[in-house]
Amino acid sequence: MTLIILLYSLGILLLVAEVLVPGGVIGTVGAILMFIGCVIAFVEYGSGGGLLALLAGIVLAVAAFFIEFRVLPNTRLGRRAFLTKEMTGVSAAIGQEARNLIGKSAEALTMLSPSGYVRVDGRRYEAFCQSGQAPVGSALEVIGADSFRLIVIQTPVAS
Repeated sequence: MTLIILLYSLGILLLVAEVLVPGGVIGTVGAILMFIGCVIAFVEYGSGGGLLALLAGIVLAVAAFFIEFRVLPNTRLGRRAFLTKEMTGVSAAIGQEARNLIGKSAEALTMLSPSGYVRVDGRRYEAFCQSGQAPVGSALEVIGADSFRLIVIQTPVAS
């Protein structure tokens, strides 16, 4: 009986720890320990003892999850452990600003081969040179933007 109680206790502790240390491995090990405890109860105490152990395991698991998801979030530790705010930002690094840059002149700060950094209106941006390579200091023109960089072309040199 002591082994069954020990396996159930370790299993519940690991299930509780899974909430604070996500990944699935700790919770899976806890569930396996509880299952082994249940199997031992069936072997040692027959179907009556096994069903009682199974019912006790289900009640303990439900109680642990209730405490974790209903009680813990209202505690100081829970407020630090659970996410409560929603991220509302956009994934584009330059966002709406890119529209205002289309058609402007740019200068290559690094070798664009075909990606690198450019300066537009005194600010540094990541860029992709659609016309291939562009050496440092090249005169470029912004013709568009994708998710995270400007798209530029080399402007012809006036002769």
